[in-house]
Order: sequence, then structure tokens, then C-alpha cells
Amino acid sequence: MKLLIVEDEVKTAEYLHRGLNEQGYTVDVARTGPDGYALALHHDYDVIVLDVMLPEMDGFAVLRAIRTRKQTPVLMLTARDRVDDRVHGLREGADDYLVKPFSFLELVARLQAVTRRGRSQEPTQLRIGDLEIDLLSRKAYRTGSRLDLTAKEFALLALLARREGQILSKTVIAEQVWDMNFDSNTNVVEVAIKRLRAKVDGPHERKLLHTIRGMGYVLEVRDEEEAS
Repeated sequence: MKLLIVEDEVKTAEYLHRGLNEQGYTVDVARTGPDGYALALHHDYDVIVLDVMLPEMDGFAVLRAIRTRKQTPVLMLTARDRVDDRVHGLREGADDYLVKPFSFLELVARLQAVTRRGRSQEPTQLRIGDLEIDLLSRKAYRTGSRLDLTAKEFALLALLARREGQILSKTVIAEQVWDMNFDSNTNVVEVAIKRLRAKVDGPHERKLLHTIRGMGYVLEVRDEEEAS
């Protein structure tokens, strides 16, 4: 999941960036209203976390500008617990509102709720052969046994599962999971795939994660002839 945080308080922005990265999210940060608006227009985010009090262009103005072009879910943050502020934000098109100081766990729960509403047509559980993935609880099972995955490994598996049968290049994987431009001298993708394959396929006769030489990787069930 890719998020944009628009927050001018350095400590708050760094705290959210670090915490959400640890939860497996890919996070961009903007410090001003205009920078946040520019990023929101030029990238496809799952959710935007938008502070109300921003320099140069406040959160309400940023939200209005975004809503003329996109319907990306927006969760607004404010230090003012006033009903009229919350009503103002919701009327401008915000999907949810959170008052500072807030619990990090509550923020994550609200982000999950907002994306669930935004992806009402997308299943929350995926099944590929005997592999089961619960996108909400962020857990995966193979033949009923839970896989011990890191946050990035789960993000990688979820990306491949959402695009079951599609070959994903290293460039696409690097951009979607690590939010980085792929450098051919960097083996981060190969290392992550190797570790994920060991956990998903290692003890099982039928393999699900396949390498397509010169093209990338694909997660799919293959019959015996294809597998051979």
C-alpha cells in the first residue's frame, strides 16, 4: 500500500514515516501544501494523510484542489478538536478525521478502514492454490500453516498475489514495494524473492513463485507440464 503524508512538523512526519514503513507501507512525505498537492496529482496513492495546518496552502485548500482532479481517500489530521473543523473537512471531501495527539494503532486502523471503503470491490482474502492471504490481518498461510513473513515480504507477496498470473519486472516490484527506482547493480529484489520463495515454496512439492528469465517473476498455479 502506498501512502502520502502531508505534514510540516518534522518529528511527527518522521515518526509516521518510520512507523508506517515498519507496518509494510510505502510512504512519501511532503512538508508544504503545494508539495503535497503536486505529489498527490502525479502519483497514485492508496491514502493521503493530510494535516490541516500547513505552510503556504492549508490542508482544506489542498483537499479542495485534490478533489477537483482525484478521489484518492484522504484522512485529515488536526490539533484542533472542534466540531466545525471536522465538519468543514468532511464537507470538503475528507474520508476521515483524526485529532492530535493520536494513537498510532488507531491511525493504522483508520487507514485500513478508509482503504477498505475505497476498495470495496477488491477482495480482502486471496487464494492461489493452497496459499491463502488475508490482506486485512496481513497474514498468509500455506496448506493451513502460517508463513512467518516480514512486513516487506508480505507486501511483496500481496503485490504478486493481486496480480496473479502476471509477470512483474524487477522495476515494477522495486517501485511498488520499496518505492525506489530500480538500479541494475542492486540485488534487493532478487534477495527478497529468494527469501520469500524459501518460505512460500520451500517445503512444498508444488511451486507457486516462478522466475521468468529476462522478464521477472509471477505467482501462479501451474500444472505438471508447465512446471517441468
